[in-house]
Formats: sequence, structure tokens, C-alpha cells
Amino acid sequence: MRRILSILMLIALLSCNHDSSDSGKQIITVSIAPFKYFVTEIAGDDFTVNVMVPSGANPHIYEPYPHQIERLNKSVAYISNGYLGFEMAWLKRFYEINKTMLKLSVGERIVPVSTGHDHGNAINHAEAADPHYWVSPKCARIIALSVKDFLCELNPEANAKYEKNCSELLMKIDEVDKKAQSLFLEVKGMHFMIFHPNLAYIARDYSLVEIAVEFEGKEPPPSRLKELIDLAAKENINTIFVQKEYDSRNARTIAAEIGAEIRVIDPLSENWLESTLDIINGLYDSLTKGRK
Repeated sequence: MRRILSILMLIALLSCNHDSSDSGKQIITVSIAPFKYFVTEIAGDDFTVNVMVPSGANPHIYEPYPHQIERLNKSVAYISNGYLGFEMAWLKRFYEINKTMLKLSVGERIVPVSTGHDHGNAINHAEAADPHYWVSPKCARIIALSVKDFLCELNPEANAKYEKNCSELLMKIDEVDKKAQSLFLEVKGMHFMIFHPNLAYIARDYSLVEIAVEFEGKEPPPSRLKELIDLAAKENINTIFVQKEYDSRNARTIAAEIGAEIRVIDPLSENWLESTLDIINGLYDSLTKGRK
């Protein structure tokens, strides 16, 4: 609460005294750490990237620090997810303190996966769609093209550079996509279990079935835990995936009941390529374990 009050006071001050100057490079603010990957892969070191929700933080309920707001005030642009609870709570205020920065909502070009729950946000902003699209290589391709177009608008003199870098990035993404298609073809339709439903777009794009331990955005009640244990046994689930930002106690309870292991993933890493390959390999290993 104290941090919220200090931020609100800072927002009021900056709204009246906006200074867009910066002694170094121009600043682009992004909502989550993976978006920094796309900016730096395409723009190189042309910009300083200010990440609002750093890796290791929960992007559904995060509260920014004053130094992040100060850098936001100096930003020339903001790249948002479009669906995160964090943004529902804060984005309007961000735009009010810096009315001149250009805006990109990457989610506008993504076909969303619907969701029917919120994430316990203190301001109670429900997410209308699943916001975790960046984890899927097929969606990452759309992100890269959106960011490239945006950067070309910001800095037209570097268009040729951004086009070239984007083409190279797309080749990397396409390789990850081809690998995912090849691996998941042999396990099409199979179920995997994850604490927080972070991999719905991978499930959709590669014909898998995601089972979330969370129940309506909250820890599951005992009746739901029993259902999950029965379902895990029926589907021969041997691994429960847990995003490193979340408490894994309920996942470990289920894992102990069915003899499964816990695998920690980091979809909010700044290194999108490394993180996504780790997730794809982890899913494939879990789905083929004992079946090869």
C-alpha cells in the first residue's frame, strides 16, 4: 500500500511536470521482460529498454517502483501486452503521465485464447483473454513483425537495419516453430499439467491439452485437487510444470500423490529463445517419458 501511495504521488507530480529529455539513448518501456528480447534483437542497442515487470515478478498483480515510473516518463514509446491484469490496473495512468509516447499493443494482432478468471489483482481487473501468447513460436512471429513495424515508425532512418535484423530473428523463431511441430506431432492430443495456465497458446498451436492446477485463478479447493489427482493418473501425467514466480505447494501435493516430478519453467525470462526451447523440450520429454 505504501508503494502504491508513493507511486500515485509521483504520477501526479510527473503529470504536471513531464520532461521527455534523456541524457543517453531514447527509452522504450515494455510491460514484460520477454518483449525486451524482441526489441533488442531487432533494434540492437539503439534504445534503452525499461521493463515494467521484470523476470521473476508476477505480471498479473505487479506494482511498479518509482524509478520505473521515472523512466516511463522519459520514454518515447510503450509496448504493452494488451491483456495482463497489471496493465488493466496501471496502463491508463502510464499514458496519462506521458502523453507523447507512441503506443503499441502487441495483443491486437494475436488471435486470443479466452479465459474466464482473474488473478487476484488488488484492483480486481479481470483479464478478458489469456495474456501468455508470447510463449508460442507462432505468436512470437507476429510479435516480431509488430515490433519491427513499430521501431521503423520510431526511427525511420534505421529501417533497413531493422528489416534485416527482423528477418534474422524470424529465421530463429521459425526454427523453434519447426522443432515444436516435429516434436509435438507424435504426441498430438496428449495432456500436460501446469500450476498456472501459462502454456495455453502452445497447447492450441500444437494440438496439446493444458490442465491447470489453479482453479478460477486461485489455489484449488480439496475437491478440485482430488479431480486433478484422478485426471493426472488417468492421463499418465509424470510432470507438473510450475512457473518460477508461483508457489508450488499444491502442485507438489499432486505430484507426490501420483509420483510425478516438478519442473520449473521461466516463460518471463528476457531470453525468449532459450526459455521457449526449454519449455518445448520439457513438454516433449514429459509427454514421451516411458513411452519411447
